[in-house]
Amino acid sequence: MSAALWLALACTRTTPSQPQPAAPSAAAVEAVRAEVTSPTPGAAEVSWDPWPQRVVAIGDLHADLPQTLAVLQLAGLSDAEGHWVGGEAVLVQTGDQTDRGPDSKEVLELLMRLQGEAAAAGGEVIVLLGNHEVMNLTGDWRYVSEGDVADFGSVEARQQAFSAQGTLGAWLRERPMVAQVGDTVFVHGGITPGFAKLGVESMNALAAGVVQGRLPPSQLGTDSPIWYRDYVSGSERACLELQQALGTLGARRMVVGHTTQRTGQVAERCGGALLGIDLGISSHYGGKLGVVEFREGDAWALYPSSAVDVAEP
Repeated sequence: MSAALWLALACTRTTPSQPQPAAPSAAAVEAVRAEVTSPTPGAAEVSWDPWPQRVVAIGDLHADLPQTLAVLQLAGLSDAEGHWVGGEAVLVQTGDQTDRGPDSKEVLELLMRLQGEAAAAGGEVIVLLGNHEVMNLTGDWRYVSEGDVADFGSVEARQQAFSAQGTLGAWLRERPMVAQVGDTVFVHGGITPGFAKLGVESMNALAAGVVQGRLPPSQLGTDSPIWYRDYVSGSERACLELQQALGTLGARRMVVGHTTQRTGQVAERCGGALLGIDLGISSHYGGKLGVVEFREGDAWALYPSSAVDVAEP
């Protein structure tokens, strides 16, 4: 069966033929919005104070298991078999574990296992939602590869795995969209000043409302934290908005994925206040390995052949 036919079948069957529940009423949407936009105690508080000894941020993986294992080994977080060796380190993966490549299942299962192994060693693995995870959870399969569907065995098997009753789907629906460690905010795309006003906890509650079906996907549109790209442009206007958002969140730096750096180098924008870490790790984007490491807040870009001190904001 051709790739085009596989994808047409996947996208068609993602919306089952039986009658679907009606979209949330305006009143229901407003009720959930009120719940997640109301002031949340501690929403702007940092997750750790002081910083953990070592934090590693890894960008988009796009369903490429060999490259995922390679970048984890580069960071000193896993062995060749994918078992945690990072001790008390904290890993933040900034979304887009799925799509493009053939290994969504294996990449997600690896991260799930590493969460448990890291916790047992005193470390932590924080996996954030990217736009591709939200798309998969809300029935948009336009970037699912033929190989990925085949890896699950069938379209129906993949649907079940990403459903609320499936192991992968249930786990993903519990992932946050935003994390704050020390003075740094981690997110897939970028947080505008408007979204920053919600605070970290309420932004995550908004994402939960979407992936759990209580809010329509349109609530995470092009200006939402999973899609926004303007900060990576580094324009004067974007930098001013970035500083406004960071000030609201009580942070001084934002780390994002989503916008691929074709050079394979970490993007430093706005005097180091924005770091872009989608380096094209997956083979689909060139297989360029690299991570950002924070040692008590001091940022370094680690590549296979070098370590580069990153500008401090």
